[in-house]
Amino acid sequence: MSAAPHAPAPAGLHRTDERLPVTLPQLAEMKRLGAPIVMVTAYDYPSAQAAEAAGVDLVLVGDSGAMTVLGYPSTVPVSTEEMLMLAAAVRRGLRTPFLVADLPFGSYEGSDELAVATAQRFIKESGADAVKLEGGGASVQRAAAIVAAGIPVMGHVGLTPQTSTALGGYRAQGRTADRALQVANDAFALQEAGCFAIVFEAIPAAVVAEIMPRMQVPVIGIGAGASTDGQVLVFHDLLGIREGVGARFVKRYADLLDEMIGGVRAYAADVRGRRYPTNDHTYSIDPAELNELRARLD
Repeated sequence: MSAAPHAPAPAGLHRTDERLPVTLPQLAEMKRLGAPIVMVTAYDYPSAQAAEAAGVDLVLVGDSGAMTVLGYPSTVPVSTEEMLMLAAAVRRGLRTPFLVADLPFGSYEGSDELAVATAQRFIKESGADAVKLEGGGASVQRAAAIVAAGIPVMGHVGLTPQTSTALGGYRAQGRTADRALQVANDAFALQEAGCFAIVFEAIPAAVVAEIMPRMQVPVIGIGAGASTDGQVLVFHDLLGIREGVGARFVKRYADLLDEMIGGVRAYAADVRGRRYPTNDHTYSIDPAELNELRARLD
C-alpha cells in the first residue's frame, strides 16, 4: 500500500526531485541495500508540507501530538477522534512519504476486534497507509490480527510512552541482560506477527547492535544508536518548537520557538508603537467613491 497523491505540491515549498510515493517493498529494499530510512513525526498540514518538501521516507502521526500540539501532560489522554483529526490533516499535506498513524492508548488493547476496528478507522477516515502500536506481549496478538485484516502495522519496543509508568518513567530500556532479552524477544515476536517495521526507542546502542543481525524488517531508531536501518525524531524536538532541551537522543537542528516568540514580540511592539500597519499594509479606494461615501454618511 502506498501513499496516494492526496494534495498538490504546497505553494512556496519546492521539492528538489520528483519521487513516486514510498511503498512497503521500497522500504524493504532500502533495508536490503543498507540505505538509511528517514522518518519524522508530523501533526498538521504545515508540518506535513515541511516533511513532504524535505523528501523524508516515512511520516508518523505520533501520539506525541498529545503533548506537542494538544497540550496534554502525556500521550495517554489523547482520544481516537483527536488522533484521526491530526492524521487527516497530515494526509492532506503529503504526497510522497509513507504515512503511519499511532493507535492511541486504550484503542486497541482490549481485544483483537477492537484493534482491527480502530485500525480500519485510521485507514478509512484519515487516509493513513499503516498504523503503529506499542509494546510486546498482548500487542503482538493485536498486531497479528490487524495484519491479518490487511492493514500494515509498525511495532514499537523499548521505551513505550503509553505504558511508561509501568516501565519506571521515561527512561532507557534494556540496560540489564534480562530486560535487554525481553526487548529482543518483543521485537522478534512483532516481526513474526507480520509487522513491516519496528521502532526501537531509548535502548542502549550496544544492545541494538546485538539484535539487528536477527531483524529481517526495517528497524527505525530513536535513541537507539546508529546500527538501525533508519532514524525518527519528533518534529517539535528537532526544530526546537518546545521549551527545554529534550531527551538525550535529541539533536536540535533549529530553534524555531525562539524565532516564533521573537516574531510575535516584534509584532506586538509595532502595534503598541503604532508602527503597524503602515500604508503599505492597507487597501485604497477611488477618490470619487470616497467622496460619494462621505456624502452618504453626511
